[in-house]
Amino acid sequence: MTDTVRGPSPFWVVKCPDCSTEQPVFSRPSTAVSCTVCGATVATPTGGQAKIRGELVRTLGG
Repeated sequence: MTDTVRGPSPFWVVKCPDCSTEQPVFSRPSTAVSCTVCGATVATPTGGQAKIRGELVRTLGG
């Protein structure tokens, strides 16, 4: 599980901890983000940068 290793980019590619699907996630979501394949939660809002559940693969456009 990754907690606060973050880049300056507004988008991250996160690997789902349940099915290993990679998907882009906004770094500051206002709602929980679910995996598009299995429905598992991959990121939760914190009022700032998201807490991700799984692996941060890379940042996009940063």
